[in-house]
Amino acid sequence: MTDKKQKILILGTAYPFRGGLAAYNERLAEELQQTDDVEIWTFTIQYPNFLFPGKSQYSTDPAPRHLRIKRLINAVNPINWWIMGRKIRQMNPDIIISKYWLPFMGPCLGTLLRLGKKGHRTKVIAVLDNVVPHEKRPGDVLFTKYFLKPVDAFVAMSQSVLNDLRTFEPHKPASLIPHPIYDNYGALISKEAARAQLKLTPGKRYILFFGFIRQYKGLDLLLQAMADERMKKLDVHAIVAGEYYEDAAPYQQLLEQLQLGDRVLMHTDFIPTEAVKNYFCAADLVVQPYKSATQSGISQIAYHFEKPMVVTNVGGLVEMVPDGVVGFQAAPDPADIAAAIEKYFVGNHEAAMVAALKKEKLQYSWARLAKEIHTLAAGVKRDA
Repeated sequence: MTDKKQKILILGTAYPFRGGLAAYNERLAEELQQTDDVEIWTFTIQYPNFLFPGKSQYSTDPAPRHLRIKRLINAVNPINWWIMGRKIRQMNPDIIISKYWLPFMGPCLGTLLRLGKKGHRTKVIAVLDNVVPHEKRPGDVLFTKYFLKPVDAFVAMSQSVLNDLRTFEPHKPASLIPHPIYDNYGALISKEAARAQLKLTPGKRYILFFGFIRQYKGLDLLLQAMADERMKKLDVHAIVAGEYYEDAAPYQQLLEQLQLGDRVLMHTDFIPTEAVKNYFCAADLVVQPYKSATQSGISQIAYHFEKPMVVTNVGGLVEMVPDGVVGFQAAPDPADIAAAIEKYFVGNHEAAMVAALKKEKLQYSWARLAKEIHTLAAGVKRDA
């Protein structure tokens, strides 16, 4: 790593777009700009409206202060890719960083990276959310290969993603750096204060499902687990906080069919940044009943707010949540999820697991990620 201030360009989602991708890029930029000259180029058009499953792509929060964010990239216009790629080449950054999360973005970002690289100077680092997507579509492999080709080195956020990468790129430099903690949602508040904000009944046991509702995230498994007699006996209540990214009808039918009544609270609007702390701080336990996973930013919010977790034993979740230490692992099965939740409450694990969370979360720093990006870039040797 050099002591010289470097010019770094981050390509991808940022304000005024919302969600975890934007939060990640903005938080990474904050960390990098402590030592470097950092700029984010985000989208004028990210997804066509007909491809976007939520209600809105845009944030209602104020713009982040002290970050240089420019809306320049049209994800669906190849002419724009050519123009912006040439502008990147003229800019001649030391490092380009691009997240990769969806093959749909492969043609756009892959073209920008090809055109933006200049000789030996510009190094391209990709931060990989996924290589193989959760929901498969035609063109996934072709688009992924196209994106990966111009990248010089990779950061994978879980072992499963690193393994997937090696089926495409067996030799390029790659590091495993777990998803850093999302510490940009404010400070912890008391459980009582958070529950008062959400108008929850005092004295109840509350579990939290947080984030966009998609099939692979297993909300249906959690609802079935909530119908388990053990959950009824313990009087466990669930808060579902997140926007539907698919048809809501099957979940609503399941709620009625299982007669869950007021034991499941559905808060299915997008949760603004300032309200996130209320949901996590109000909960006793965060539950991630995923059917498949690479890693999850939800785990990293739970770490920040020091909330024990129940996660299914799929993908990178098992790496993030050591079983019996900061939470429990379960099979992606309603009965097993219910058993893990029961184990947590009956065993009175809160105090021990909160203490472990405070210790474990120290390893998930943004400084570690920033340092590894610099190290990877410095080690890249390639032809002009």
